[in-house]
Amino acid sequence: MKLHLTDSNSGGHLLLLNAEQYFDRLFYSKDRDNKYFTIVWNRAEQQTVTIDGEEMVFPAQSVLPLMFNQSFFFDRSADVVAWQFNREFYCMVDHDAEVSCVGFLFAIGQNLFINLNEAAQEKMLLLLHMFISEMNTSDHVQNDMLIMLLKRLIITVTQLAKSAYLPDPKMQNDRFNIIRKFNLLVEGNFHNEHSVNFYAQQLNRSPKTLSNLFALFQQKTPIQIIQERIIIEAKRLLYYTDKSSKEITYELGFEDPAYFSNFFKKHTSYSPIGYRNKKQIA
Repeated sequence: MKLHLTDSNSGGHLLLLNAEQYFDRLFYSKDRDNKYFTIVWNRAEQQTVTIDGEEMVFPAQSVLPLMFNQSFFFDRSADVVAWQFNREFYCMVDHDAEVSCVGFLFAIGQNLFINLNEAAQEKMLLLLHMFISEMNTSDHVQNDMLIMLLKRLIITVTQLAKSAYLPDPKMQNDRFNIIRKFNLLVEGNFHNEHSVNFYAQQLNRSPKTLSNLFALFQQKTPIQIIQERIIIEAKRLLYYTDKSSKEITYELGFEDPAYFSNFFKKHTSYSPIGYRNKKQIA
């Protein structure tokens, strides 16, 4: 089953896919123009999900949020339920005070697999039934109802993720919001800005304060997050496009192809060309 709602005024799209035999996303090819955020619920047994060329275990009865620029496919897509929406339908950045998920639930570099207990499964099933009902009901309040349901879905999944990944309520405060904002800034600027100083200035914090804050939350260091985001994008470009190593060097804000090659090898143990060849053979 695939249900699709289009808001002709905003250009917004909302999709619901349930037990679809063929469901995947290839951002650098067929899906490049459809910038859909995705929330996937694996309702059956454990399976493998491949995200940006990397295989990962997708546990049974768990939820996985995915960014609009991630490519993915499932071993058994018929076992999943997926909600997809674009920024025009619901902008999480503009409504961050409501959902508090940007830079945490949706953040490149940290794929969150959120396990559902029986109570959470019942809540998700209820939401699914409500989505199906509303998407099959065409009236003047349909969009408003679906936006309300989408917010409820995002809030529910965010709360479950915080309980799993931030079990201490003291951590779910303004200091953690700085980490979320940092992740969001990195996502928007990593092509050109590689230093912690830039992001610290944007957040009105010193680099040392940021480092201490990330250590407090047992997160990777700020520079690790920046560099890992660059590496993720480099891998994508090498895997999904035919751009040369030199083109990728400049696209990712480096001036010297040799420096970029050394940077990439330091983080992956492969040269850019070696990584591309390895993936092609695989």
